[in-house]
Amino acid sequence: MRDFIKVMKALSDPNRVKMIKLLQRRVMCVCEIQAALGLAQSTASKHLKILEEAGLITYAKEGLWVNYRLADGGMNPYVSSLLGNLRHWLEEDPQVAALVARLPEIRRETICGT
Repeated sequence: MRDFIKVMKALSDPNRVKMIKLLQRRVMCVCEIQAALGLAQSTASKHLKILEEAGLITYAKEGLWVNYRLADGGMNPYVSSLLGNLRHWLEEDPQVAALVARLPEIRRETICGT
């Protein structure tokens, strides 16, 4: 039950659900996520840490970038099931639709100037 509760708590915050919806579309760095959601870097990082500890996302350092992506859910059946369902859930939500529409213009090269 502990794993289930951890995943459900991680998904109990609207910003974390939005992060999952963004990461369904592409791998992103924290600066892109914070720009998309209008969050402070520290707030975005805290949310990402909670999602990572619940097994919903993973990250990999690639050069100067830390890239976040959805986990495969192999270690936790609740993660696998919820991520599979979230692919379809909330697609018509106005907030999610607006985020997805803005995603092509949110690029780390523009945000960070590299």
